[in-house]
Amino acid sequence: MQNPVRKLVIAGGGTAGWMAASLLRKTLPKHIHIRLVESEEIGIVGVGEATIPPIQTFNQFLGIDEKAFLKETHATIKLAISFENWRVPGEKYLHTFGAPGAQLGFSGFHHYWMRGKKEGLTDASLWDYDLNALCCDLGKFNKINTQNPMFDMQYAYHFDSALYGKFLRKVAEQLGVVRTEGMIEHVRQDTDTGFITALQLKSGEVIEGDLFIDCTGTRALLSQKTLGVNYEDWSHWLPADSALAVPSKRFESTLPYTRSIAHKVGWQWRIPLTHRNGNGIVYSSQYMSDDEAHNTLMGNLDSEALDTPRKISFRTGRTEQQWHKNVVSIGLSSGFLEPLESTSIHLIQSGIVRLMKMFPNHGVQQSIVDLYNAESKHEFETIRDFIILHYHVNERDDSDFWRDMRAMSIPERLKQKIEAFRTTSAIFNENNDIFRDASWVQVMMGQGITPVDYHPSADLPDAATLKQTLSKIYDAKRQPLEKMLAHDEFLTRYTGA
Repeated sequence: MQNPVRKLVIAGGGTAGWMAASLLRKTLPKHIHIRLVESEEIGIVGVGEATIPPIQTFNQFLGIDEKAFLKETHATIKLAISFENWRVPGEKYLHTFGAPGAQLGFSGFHHYWMRGKKEGLTDASLWDYDLNALCCDLGKFNKINTQNPMFDMQYAYHFDSALYGKFLRKVAEQLGVVRTEGMIEHVRQDTDTGFITALQLKSGEVIEGDLFIDCTGTRALLSQKTLGVNYEDWSHWLPADSALAVPSKRFESTLPYTRSIAHKVGWQWRIPLTHRNGNGIVYSSQYMSDDEAHNTLMGNLDSEALDTPRKISFRTGRTEQQWHKNVVSIGLSSGFLEPLESTSIHLIQSGIVRLMKMFPNHGVQQSIVDLYNAESKHEFETIRDFIILHYHVNERDDSDFWRDMRAMSIPERLKQKIEAFRTTSAIFNENNDIFRDASWVQVMMGQGITPVDYHPSADLPDAATLKQTLSKIYDAKRQPLEKMLAHDEFLTRYTGA
C-alpha cells in the first residue's frame, strides 16, 4: 500500500490532459492538489475532431454552456457517420446515434421490420424509420423537447480538438488546477517499489506526486518508457499504421454527419466544422505508399486544401496494463484505435470516469488496479471488434487489401456475434460495450449481412396489424421534420454566431 494520494500530477496536456484535469478537479476534494505539466514545444496529434453522444454528459457535468462550447471550438452537430464504398464501391449506409423504429415487444424493432419486408408489408428501408437518418438526408437539425422515445434524437459534436483542449484548460484552471510549463527531462522512481515519485523538468524544477496520469501521447513517457509496460499489438487485425491529415475550406452547407469514404486501401474522413473541414486518410503502409496516399487524399478533397498534409504514424493496440503501480495511462498513452467510429475522445472520457470511480484515496490498492485494467481491456477489445467488423465484412474485389481483410481470422467473440446475427438476427451485447444493439444492427446490415431468420415474437401480430404499426411509426418519425432547421441555420440561431 502506498501513501494516501494528496498530490495528483498529470503529465501532458492536450485534450486528454485537460479532460482529466477538469473532471478530477470537479470531483475530488480540495485537499488533493492537482497539477498538470505540459510543454508548448510538444505538438498535439489533434485528429480527434468527431465524438459520440456521451461527450454531452461530460460537458454538462462540468457545467459547460453548450452555446459557448460550440462557438469557441467551431463545433457542429453530429447525428451519424456515413460509410461510403465500404461493402462495395458506390454504395453507402448510415451508422446513426438513433435507434430505428420503436420498441414493439420482447425483441428489437429490426425483427418486426424484417418480417414486414419478407411478407411485403413495407417497402421502406430500416433507416426510413430512423429520425437521425431522416435529418441527415435533409441536412437538418433542431432540439426536440419531449420525453417520447419515438422522437429521441441522440447527437454528438464535431469540433477542433486543439481548441477543445484550450477551452477545457480555462475550465480546469478556474476550478483550481495548477499548470506548469516545462519539458520533462527525468522521471524519478522509488528504488524499492518502482513507483514514480517525481518529474524533473529541464528547468531543474522537481514536481513530486503520489499518483500520476500519463497523458504524454504515443510517447507514453511514464507507463511504457519508465515503467516498461508492454504494448499489445493488434496490427494483424487492423493493419492500418499511417494517416495523413489536412484541413480544407468549409462548405456553404454544413452536413450534420461525418463521412467515412473507403478507398482501394484504407479510408478517408471528412469532418465539417464551422470554419473549415477536417480531412484525412487512414491507410496501411504494407499496401500503399505515402505518395499514393497523398495523391488519393488530395485528389478526393471536396474543397480547397488550406495546408499541406501532415503524416501521423501509429501502431494499433493497447498497453497491457493501463494502470500500473501509481501511473494511469489516459489517451494515446493507453493505446490507439483508428478514428473510424470516433471513439478516441470517448476512451479518454471513460478512462477518467473509471479512475474517478476507483480513485485510491488511501493509496494504490492492487485489487482496484486489477479491476480498472480488466474493465479497460474489455472496453478496448469491444471497440476493436466493432472496427474490425467494418473491414472484415466487405465484398470489394478491387485490391489485395480488401481481399485480405475479408479472408483474415478474426477474434472469436466477433465471429460468434456475426454468426448469431446472420442466422437469427440476434444481438448479444456485453458490459462495457459502448455500441448498443442499434449500432451493431446498422453496421452489420449496412455491410451486407442479411439475416436468415428473425425472432418468433415478431410473428405475434397478424399481418394487417403489423402493416398498420409499421406505417404509423413511419409517419410518426416524419412529424418533427417540419420544425427542423437547416443545420447551419440552427447553429446560427442557437449560438448567436
